[in-house]
This record gives sequence, structure tokens and C-alpha cells, in this order.
Amino acid sequence: MQDLKHLGNKSDIRYENPDATTLEAVPNPYHGKSSNPNGVTGTVSISASEFTSLCPITGQPDFATIEIEYIPREKLVESKSLKLYLGQFRQHGSFHEACINQIANDLIDLLEPEYLVVIGKFTPRGGIMIHPKAEYRRNAGK
Repeated sequence: MQDLKHLGNKSDIRYENPDATTLEAVPNPYHGKSSNPNGVTGTVSISASEFTSLCPITGQPDFATIEIEYIPREKLVESKSLKLYLGQFRQHGSFHEACINQIANDLIDLLEPEYLVVIGKFTPRGGIMIHPKAEYRRNAGK
């Protein structure tokens, strides 16, 4: 874990361009016979209630709670790196669905999970609530 760049260090992250290289992973304690002789599995659920991005048309801020749930294989996402990564959307102009899709794909690339779902519970704008959901299953359709 000495290779982690963010945990325990001051960050120089800029909050305008989401960059997947900000994300870091740590070993999954559920994975492997030596650390898990009984074959226990687990699901990781994360809720980030302070997500913001910008509407690409109006430039107005959008606010959401991002919910992530995944069944890990060998790696877990390191939480400070995830917080910094999600913060990088703050000045980024993108539609709700595109934000959720990018978050899901970046986490899939990092973690290679068995299953992952990302839901964005965006606050209403003009009386309309939008809650996009991106879902992934390993080896689905193969």
C-alpha cells in the first residue's frame, strides 16, 4: 500500500477534468485462499452525497448522490482516490448519463469486478428528477 499517491498526502488535484488515473486500488481481503480460507464473498456499497457537475449547455451546477455497488474480485477502490476523482467532475460540463457512464467505465477498468452498478440520484431541475444507472456484469453475453 506504500504505492498509494493520495491517502495521507495533500492533493494537487484540479476539479475540472475527471481523470481515471486518479483512481487507485487496494487488495481485496475477500479474495484468495490464504486470507479467506472459508471463501467468504462480499459486496461493496459506496454513497457519495456531494457530487457536482455542470450542465454542458447552460453551465448550471447539477447536484447528485452517486451510489456505487460492486462485487470485487482482486481489488477494491481506495476511498480517498475515489473522492478526489468524483470531485474532478465539479467544473466538468457533461450530461448526467455521461457522468454515470464515465464513472462506471473507469471503475470497471480499474477493478475488473464481477458486477458493478453506478446510480446518479440527481436533484430535480425544472421539476424533473433524473436517476441514470450504469450496470456491468463480467462475461455478460459471452
